Amino acid sequence: MHAICGDFSLNSSSNLKDDSASMAPTAHYGRFAPSPTGPLHAGSLLAAFGSWLHARHGGAGWRLRVEDVDPPRTVAGAAAAQLRTLHHVGLHGDGAVMWQSQRGPAYQQALDTLLLRGHAFICHCSRSDLAGNGGIHHACVARAPRPDPAVRFRVPPGTRIAFDDSVRGSQSQEVHATVGDFVLRRADGCWAYQLAVVVDDAAQGVTEVVRGADLLDSTARQILLQQALGLPVPRYWHLPLLLDAPGHKLSKSLAALPVDSSRPVPVLRQLWQLLGQAPTALDGIDALPALLAAARQAFDPTRLPRSDILIGAGPPPAGALSAPMLQNPLSPT
Repeated sequence: MHAICGDFSLNSSSNLKDDSASMAPTAHYGRFAPSPTGPLHAGSLLAAFGSWLHARHGGAGWRLRVEDVDPPRTVAGAAAAQLRTLHHVGLHGDGAVMWQSQRGPAYQQALDTLLLRGHAFICHCSRSDLAGNGGIHHACVARAPRPDPAVRFRVPPGTRIAFDDSVRGSQSQEVHATVGDFVLRRADGCWAYQLAVVVDDAAQGVTEVVRGADLLDSTARQILLQQALGLPVPRYWHLPLLLDAPGHKLSKSLAALPVDSSRPVPVLRQLWQLLGQAPTALDGIDALPALLAAARQAFDPTRLPRSDILIGAGPPPAGALSAPMLQNPLSPT
């Protein structure tokens, strides 16, 4: 199989500059890290606004990162469009935007470390090889060597990770049983999300990860990697997902429509209420800078919803995503 993400080396870090100093956080930072698979939809912007509010309310910095580590899923122009939307609604990051597509040497260095410490191994198993075990890797069962093997993180039997999510409370995952040995670098040469996000959060000094609850299941794997690499473990806050009437993520349906960032004030007002915040805190404010300043001061993290939000059920803000929020909203049926 031809590697579409670049050449794969098992030990190419000997000439890399040691950037461990840059990985030591000197302040508190949050971040927003979208994947450039399309324009920002309401669910993505909810996560961005929640992350920005949490950081700014606490006096922390806020980083931006483009997670373009998966070329087959990257849509041309999507990253630029996403960054424009953030700019139009006033959510500006601190420092330069980090692009995962430029971070290959850092990921290689981390992979080399894991291999040398025995936390990672070369794996020739294909998906069909693992189908009999539900796709979970507990032992290599490859029928034949592959020309471009993957690299997996070794998860010993009995491995369990427990952590406290600041929104959803105590969490625990039996990682060996439910996930197994997970991929760090794919057979096509692409870096896996789990490794990239851990390396980049450390490099950007991220101390508070505020993101959508669809990534809650990834947290235990990321903590395992942080422990294996000797990196700080940030605090995690998993925000509610926006769901349609059948219970599907809105990013797969209505919220795939881009947010109308030309009218940022009504958009942010709706997101503010979806985040469980007191609507009266923004009363009478029509200018974007003043609204953001008021929101930053009034934000109360204890009001964040602990469960996902079913759009179209109940009173506003959950009752609808109104026309000012979406471009070309769907007509009622």
